[in-house]
Amino acid sequence: MTGAGSGPNVTGAGSAASGLNATGAGSVEPRAGAAERIGTRHGLFGAKGSGDTSGYGRMVAPISLPGNSSRPYGSYFDDVADQLAAGLSRREIGYDEAVENVVIYRGEMTIHVRRTHLLAVASTLRDEPALRFELCLGVNGAHYPDETGRELHAVIPLRSITHNRFVRLEVTAPDADPRIPSLCRVYPTNDWHERETFDFFGIVFEGHRSLTRIEMPDDWDGHPQRKDYPLGGIPVEYKGTTIAPPDRRRSYN
Repeated sequence: MTGAGSGPNVTGAGSAASGLNATGAGSVEPRAGAAERIGTRHGLFGAKGSGDTSGYGRMVAPISLPGNSSRPYGSYFDDVADQLAAGLSRREIGYDEAVENVVIYRGEMTIHVRRTHLLAVASTLRDEPALRFELCLGVNGAHYPDETGRELHAVIPLRSITHNRFVRLEVTAPDADPRIPSLCRVYPTNDWHERETFDFFGIVFEGHRSLTRIEMPDDWDGHPQRKDYPLGGIPVEYKGTTIAPPDRRRSYN
């Protein structure tokens, strides 16, 4: 891979899954490769410890993520990558030092960023005149328990009102160290979104001025949208009652 000040080099093994087209005039199809398989799902929801009432309890399906895409990306995506590399170089940061890979999937661009460089990448995307991604649409969480060392994902969609473009940043962290930098210094309106993602997924946004729960009670144990969180049987302590597992809440016969 290339060093500081060079253009992005994203060729190699693990390119994007086949049949993925970038949209827009003059678009081309990125060179295809194998998707990244990170686990296997049993049943429709992957429920453990309680019954699967979906009717698909015996279904077994792979859990796969799109792999790294190769140049040319098509549409405006190549220009975004080139301008991001140039902007990072002006900040004395190498593109390959900050960006793990780029995925073009279903006509959208996702830039996978190392968490140590998230603030620099976000600032560059916001401030460079040729980029101007001035609007952050929040942050979403995802949990992949089988992706060892990268179990927690934070997904950050960005919109350029100036250039009418859309990109997505994705950052990962391990369960054992679920910290990523807060983007509130770059995009102040991320305040509430980061609190919600912390509440439901347990991702700790370092530098957030008041990282507290926003929907669950302050003394709630666990993070309800993680895959290791039970589907039922959670005691609702402030109500003095319990919720039965889903297969015991009513008769399905």
